[in-house]
Amino acid sequence: MPSSTSVSETLLGKVAIVTGASRGIGAQIAFELAKRGAKVAATYTSPSSEPSIEKLMERIFTMESHREAHPIRADLRDPTAPALIVEQTIKSLGPRVDILVNNAGCELARPAADITASDFAHVYDLNVRAVALMTAAVIPHLPPSGGRIINIGSIGGRSGFKDFSLYCSSKAAVEGLTRCYAAELGAKGHTVNTVCPGPVSTDMLNGIPKEIVENQLRNTPLENRRGSTDDIAQVVGFLAEEGSRWVTGQTISASGGHCMW
Repeated sequence: MPSSTSVSETLLGKVAIVTGASRGIGAQIAFELAKRGAKVAATYTSPSSEPSIEKLMERIFTMESHREAHPIRADLRDPTAPALIVEQTIKSLGPRVDILVNNAGCELARPAADITASDFAHVYDLNVRAVALMTAAVIPHLPPSGGRIINIGSIGGRSGFKDFSLYCSSKAAVEGLTRCYAAELGAKGHTVNTVCPGPVSTDMLNGIPKEIVENQLRNTPLENRRGSTDDIAQVVGFLAEEGSRWVTGQTISASGGHCMW
């Protein structure tokens, strides 16, 4: 018998956490999951992001069907933040976490000879350690089966970009974590995947040298264009749904064919 749940409500009743959700890809992912029916906890870091997170909440709350969302301010470079995020999510949205999207991240352009310990911590504490600690905090609260963990990587994880060794290597580390978590959590029916965007029109792209971006666009077979945040959110939306149940441990290039793995 066909389900009465519409396509836009394929995540109805699910609880999702999206980190780094105040802008760009994270904000669009949070909106897309809410549009599909999920209750969304959207994390952000600083007071300067409050207008952006408020705008996201407005977008969610003014949807045709009422949607639930909860903003959580937490700095994921603080190792205590993941437990706080999960605690607030459960308190506000329900007794479990069905979907975790580890989106929060940063980049840093620095020649290899100039990298300091603080540079390393700046990138790896957020791009790698926070992914590990958020996942650890969520695991006890996943449903009995069908949990979804989706990490946001980058095509940089498999590319060599001049002066971006910390960023690119951190995204490669995320892929490694993804495969290990998929192997560990598969017995309980949970899936873990990484989505790697190519160039996407966001503030973060402004930090990438123009010549790198132009070269990427020239070598993007699909329309030679930048991706949109919605292009990425649609892939994440699929991975969050029941239909993706047989996909795990994968790194998916969402790059218009710029990277074909």
